[in-house]
Amino acid sequence: MSDTALTPPSHAELQRIAAGLRLPDRAFLDGDWSASDNGALFETANPATGAALSTLAHCGQKDVDRAVAAARGSFRSGVWSRCAPEKRKEALLKLAALIRRDGVRLAVMESLESGKPIRDCLREITQEVPAIFQWYGELVDKSYGHVAPTGQEDCAMVVREPIGVVAAVLPWNFPLLMATWKLAPALASGCSVIVKPAEETSLTALSLAALAIEAGIPAGVLNVLTGPGETTGRLIGQHPDIDSVSFTGSTDVGRLFLQYAGSSNLKTVGLEMGGKSPFIVLDDADLTEDLIDNAVMAAFWNGGQNCSANMRQLVARSRQDAYVEKIIARTKQIVIGDPLDPATDMGPLISAGQRNRVQAYVAKGVEEGARRVLEAGVPNGRGHYLGPTVFADLRPEMTIAREEIFGPVLGVLPVDSMDQALQIANGTDYGLHATVYTRDLDRAMYFARRLECGTVAVNGFTEGDIKTPFGGYRRSGSLARDKGLEAMAQYQQIKTIWLRLSAMGLSA
Repeated sequence: MSDTALTPPSHAELQRIAAGLRLPDRAFLDGDWSASDNGALFETANPATGAALSTLAHCGQKDVDRAVAAARGSFRSGVWSRCAPEKRKEALLKLAALIRRDGVRLAVMESLESGKPIRDCLREITQEVPAIFQWYGELVDKSYGHVAPTGQEDCAMVVREPIGVVAAVLPWNFPLLMATWKLAPALASGCSVIVKPAEETSLTALSLAALAIEAGIPAGVLNVLTGPGETTGRLIGQHPDIDSVSFTGSTDVGRLFLQYAGSSNLKTVGLEMGGKSPFIVLDDADLTEDLIDNAVMAAFWNGGQNCSANMRQLVARSRQDAYVEKIIARTKQIVIGDPLDPATDMGPLISAGQRNRVQAYVAKGVEEGARRVLEAGVPNGRGHYLGPTVFADLRPEMTIAREEIFGPVLGVLPVDSMDQALQIANGTDYGLHATVYTRDLDRAMYFARRLECGTVAVNGFTEGDIKTPFGGYRRSGSLARDKGLEAMAQYQQIKTIWLRLSAMGLSA
């Protein structure tokens, strides 16, 4: 069976693959598996059952130092950073092929560890992830500097060089996809990289590092340090010999990485953080099945554990009741269950702590007067499951209308005009994503130009594709972007080379 087949394997076949998995249990440093220097360990667990999956290395200071030394050594040697671009291209294309070869196994591994539905994992890992490595691999030998205009006495060249040693610090909601968003452009640029996956979801990043060696990426160019953010992540952020950190995660942790950079070597920090993204339905939009499907997906995809989740849905007051009725009917069709079952639409949340956090937000919404029209079910049995909640009659000042929940909660906020919708949509500390539904092109462009966020989707919830940059305004991120040509800027230095031709006797 091809890993890229659109029809997933059966539930029984996926369970068989899961039972036969050999899960990583060590960090990956300088081309090989490595236990932590002090022997410290931590467990990663299956959020659908609570059962332990693997025991991993809790990397400390000496492990971080070793990873940085390996990355710095490989970078300075030029084995990757200064090799012919065609060689980097060849290795990245082979890595894409290897991911396609092992895609189903990697998807099962990620579903087990993250609780994500297997259909989502298969789509991301057998299709999107290898396509991203292929896209940046194809870009390697097509990236040019330029020559600046000068008088004939001089020649000024502007060239791009790899920034050096990069650390990619990852979230748990899209483990391998987020790793790829950062690794592919960083490796294409010639950098050496240290990956710190979230402690909840480390397995696929470790597996990817082994595939990189098989693909011909030299030892030391890609290293994976496992451990909690409070220790391993902090040590990475504070390390004086890391040149750049690319971080995706919460705004609070993003602030810490800026502090770490300021207290160490002023390394560059690229941030993609939280969001409170609006889903705006203007009064001329038809409440079609497609619109409702997109509204429900925008809020509940991946259990709402998505930084661009559109749970704050702004709808004309006169249409709220009809809209809410359709949302409830569609939400009730969501199948909650075993993540390895291809029929499952929503799996568990990542942890008991995350479920408790979401439930506290739901309670806050009720306390502040939001009308709960669909109450979350909590399935019996083990695991960190929590069904969808739907609120109506949100007000802009409510906590659940202002703060990121990161769980399966959809709130409908009635508005009385276009201007009010725009004001409320922009009335947040975040600025990552927005969706607008309208049949009027003028209105669509009016909102697209005035919404203060990094991505505006019109008449469909989407984050774009690999060719389009992704990132946020304000507390949602920095000027750095993932995806697209723009992602390369995080991992490159710009150098001017000015030649005085007249001093060489070469000017006209």
